[in-house]
Amino acid sequence: MKDTAPNPANQGKFQDPARTADGQPRATVPLSHPETLWFNTGSQCNIECLNCFMFSSPGNDSLVYITEAEMRGYLDQIAARGWPVTEIGFTGGEPFMNPDMIGMTRAALEAGLNVLILTNAMRPMMRPAMRAGLLELAEQWRARLTLRISVDHWSQACHDTERGAGSFARTLQGMQWLRDAGIRMTVAGRTVWSETEAEARAGYARLYAEHGFEIDAHSPGATVLFPEMDEAEDVPEITTACWDILGKSPGDVMCASSRMVVKRKGADSPAVVSCTLLPYAPEFEMGTTLAEAERDVALNHPHCAKFCVLGGACCSGG
Repeated sequence: MKDTAPNPANQGKFQDPARTADGQPRATVPLSHPETLWFNTGSQCNIECLNCFMFSSPGNDSLVYITEAEMRGYLDQIAARGWPVTEIGFTGGEPFMNPDMIGMTRAALEAGLNVLILTNAMRPMMRPAMRAGLLELAEQWRARLTLRISVDHWSQACHDTERGAGSFARTLQGMQWLRDAGIRMTVAGRTVWSETEAEARAGYARLYAEHGFEIDAHSPGATVLFPEMDEAEDVPEITTACWDILGKSPGDVMCASSRMVVKRKGADSPAVVSCTLLPYAPEFEMGTTLAEAERDVALNHPHCAKFCVLGGACCSGG
């Protein structure tokens, strides 16, 4: 795994969960409406992207594969705790590298939940067993199954700069198969490029039209443009006063509505972390159960400020 040491630009910040570097009370977020439970299916991926915040790669097994049995245990906990969860999300790594991916998806759908799978739609998804499994699931639960495809940019040149030569073409092949199978797709892109949001969305609209993809380029939920998480930036800390200053509420931040389950290499059992963006940060590990994960989250990391509060991003499918 890559080095995740704090950047000197944020020296002295994000140290105390209760106070900012200048002594002000740090903002916290209660789990006010748990709607999405994420599962990190494992940190291994078939490719290694240039700026992957998860550091996913073929060789990164820091987070090992979650099993269907472990995942079902958390579905039982959702019911026992009375969490009003409507969606199960799967992320990685590349989820379709996990051999239990189809079984875990089926378990969530059988429980009456919507499923969102984040994937690059490349070779792991296109293996015969995975395609057969997706077709079987779609036959019964098509309306509640969505695959969010990582298309970093609407142009091949920019996308391949991040993900490697030929990756754009292979992702399009996967998307074409999903299109023909009638499986719902959305897209996740990035805002690192030197273009306005309007220009980016227009580019995605052209791409979708060219290939007959029924994806709305102008909907923030269907084409999600994520702000860049550059840890080299000097990021402001979020205090309790910031909510009124920014015109936002703690309920707007995704740790108010979600948690993520991970399994660390060598661990006896999975753990629950507060955020999809912080799978490796030990201070954001909340315990092994959903009951332990019900406590407030201190916004004590640069990603909390840059990506969630100031960037306004949300990983869920809603």
